[in-house]
Amino acid sequence: MTPERNERLTNVLNKRQPDLTVLLENVFDPHNISAVMRTCDAVGIQDIFILNTKIPPHKKWGAKSSSSAAKWLTIHQFTNADECFTVLRKHYKKIYTTHLSSDAVGLHELNLTEPVCLVFGNEHGGISEDIIARADGNFIIPQVGIIKSLNISVACAVCLYEAYRQKNAAGHYDTPKLQGEQLEELRKTWGFLEE
Repeated sequence: MTPERNERLTNVLNKRQPDLTVLLENVFDPHNISAVMRTCDAVGIQDIFILNTKIPPHKKWGAKSSSSAAKWLTIHQFTNADECFTVLRKHYKKIYTTHLSSDAVGLHELNLTEPVCLVFGNEHGGISEDIIARADGNFIIPQVGIIKSLNISVACAVCLYEAYRQKNAAGHYDTPKLQGEQLEELRKTWGFLEE
């Protein structure tokens, strides 16, 4: 590996945010998933969770919309909600769903500087009642238009860039957060990947 490539990969790894993630529940379109992955990479998310309880596990992602982002991420796929949430609860203090409800708060009211998982649901039915019941709260993206919904990849991008704004203001990108075995494993794996 050239010194230039090593420096580039190190700079990216040093900005990764292991305390921020997304969970996609039964998202059908692989192109939507890929677009979410691209945003995750852009804001420094390393781990992404995909839960498919009503559709088969995905075997591939939409390559055009991801610009190969999937190969730079650690993707955790589950078919069982209990198993998925057991893992999430070990790493994230809060889990919030994007769900329009009477108790939902605005996106900008969330503290996204703490370890948090943001959940996005199926293109047609949104997030299931089961997952809503497991979460710590619901939030909405403020909107003033007639249509009160956004495409999942757009909604995710809006939310993740609010998280980026909050975390950047709090200095989270100034100090490397990845450590130990995870950091070294990613460095080794990334060294063999083409950009």
